[in-house]
Amino acid sequence: MDFLPTVTRAEHRGQYRVHLEFSDGLAGTIDFECWLDGPVFEPLKDIDYFARFFIEGGTIAWPNGADLAPETLYQRTKASAAQLA
Repeated sequence: MDFLPTVTRAEHRGQYRVHLEFSDGLAGTIDFECWLDGPVFEPLKDIDYFARFFIEGGTIAWPNGADLAPETLYQRTKASAAQLA
């Protein structure tokens, strides 16, 4: 990856799905359920808590400090968009 994509917009779409938009215009909805493993992600299994994410440092984060690398989110979003094409 030649650049560092950043999340510019994020919207909860029910359950563990979030619609993401990136600085280069890529957009798509991804399911985060596969990442909800381990102590830092345990609180996110509560849907109400999961929905409390916010954009910080170019990615989405939660009040307990959990986050995912923007490159990871970008790659998953890009792969999801390719499957729809």
